[in-house]
Amino acid sequence: MSALEAKEAHAAGTATPDSRSQIDAAGKVERDPFAEGEVDFRTVGWMKASVFFTKMTFGIGVLSIPTSFYTLGLVAGIIFVLFWGILNTYMAYLMGKFKIKHPSFHALPDAIHIMATDWGYGPRTANIAMYLTEALYLLTWILAAGVSMLGLTIALNAVSSHATCTVVFSVVSYIVITCIASIRKISHLAWVTWVGFFSIVVAIMIIVIAVTIPDRPAAAPQTGPFELGFSAYPAAATTFTSAFSASLAIFSSSGNTPGYIPVLAEMRRPQDYNKALYVCMGWINAAYLAFSTVVFYYCGQWVASPALGSAGPTLKIIAYAIAIPGLIAGAATLTHIAAKSLFVRILRDSRHLTSDTKTHWVVWLSCTFLVGFIGWLLAEAIPFFGQLISLIGSLCFGPISIMAPALMWFSLNPGAFKGAMKKKLGAGLHALFFLIGAFVTVAGTYAVIVDIIDAFNNGKVGGAFSCKDNSNTVAN
Repeated sequence: MSALEAKEAHAAGTATPDSRSQIDAAGKVERDPFAEGEVDFRTVGWMKASVFFTKMTFGIGVLSIPTSFYTLGLVAGIIFVLFWGILNTYMAYLMGKFKIKHPSFHALPDAIHIMATDWGYGPRTANIAMYLTEALYLLTWILAAGVSMLGLTIALNAVSSHATCTVVFSVVSYIVITCIASIRKISHLAWVTWVGFFSIVVAIMIIVIAVTIPDRPAAAPQTGPFELGFSAYPAAATTFTSAFSASLAIFSSSGNTPGYIPVLAEMRRPQDYNKALYVCMGWINAAYLAFSTVVFYYCGQWVASPALGSAGPTLKIIAYAIAIPGLIAGAATLTHIAAKSLFVRILRDSRHLTSDTKTHWVVWLSCTFLVGFIGWLLAEAIPFFGQLISLIGSLCFGPISIMAPALMWFSLNPGAFKGAMKKKLGAGLHALFFLIGAFVTVAGTYAVIVDIIDAFNNGKVGGAFSCKDNSNTVAN
């Protein structure tokens, strides 16, 4: 729909059914960046979107939750899975609602610019806010891609019994993941996400079944008495920082919802977004509860991180081998999301964005390989799995997954504090959500940093760019 058609529809009081153009409060036409052009990006149906959301979320995160259950205890672990799962689902709903109203919203930085402008800030302030958010947004997905590459490196070490230097495996992971992430359209990545989704589910089911068979966990002493460590309450050694870090790992496992919006931008019918969201998050949270509870019940303190190593050396190799396509798909998806956001930012309002030109391809491939390289570099510099996931949760997902959607509610409901009682209660609730996001960001980042320092001091993690086995398959 052209800008003229959008204005005519607005003047006539009619909606723009394809959600490609919309009129804001000031009468300015907002256009979807993929609305027109030689290349049609908007080809994703809601089922494909649901699978894409699920694979983007389910994988690396779930593998850290059983360890979090040991730190928090079963009761608090279940409460946090439900609390963060429901909150993240609602925040994703708010972002989808904001996207439908504002078609120009392709990624979170666009939303920040829209809100700053609507609230009366000048172009310079709005641009500064947008670019600062852009930096944090890209850092989020780059870190997430990096931890996924780290997961694949662990898998390659486990399957090969540490056949070569870990850095070599990490370079191989970077090349494979980035090449797949360079597939241009999200709809063309569907086969990757389907294969990846089923592979990670099968691998996890193998572990879930396997841990229930022996009399004692594979990592526990195989003779004599031993302490399982399963409890409804936190472990004796749990501190505030370790408990907060464990809670953030659970939050991170479903807190990547801002990454759903670039997928929504490529849906044929954006109005079907909620279907994809509810199917994804309903399945995700049910699976998290079932998997984590069973593994923690049978493994207790002897659970591995990632959890695929919890059933003994032989099944560990089998599970990791089956999970490799899933680990590749997850990392490629995250790399693609970060690269696509950077790509749109560079070529927005240019004919090259939706045309098969040399500039289009050079920029796109440069974005994917640059994003992948930075993710690889950060994963090598911060080579610990659980703490890196927690760091993403506090430093990145706190602001973009909770604070920003809470602000969107106020943009969607102007003057709420001065409205009827229902609106005032809604305003108070979303102000509370904003404060929760701020607390997660500040206190959570502090807790994770303390946890990281303790891990280094206690020798629980290796150094940066180390050749040592990071899968605990062989003795270093």
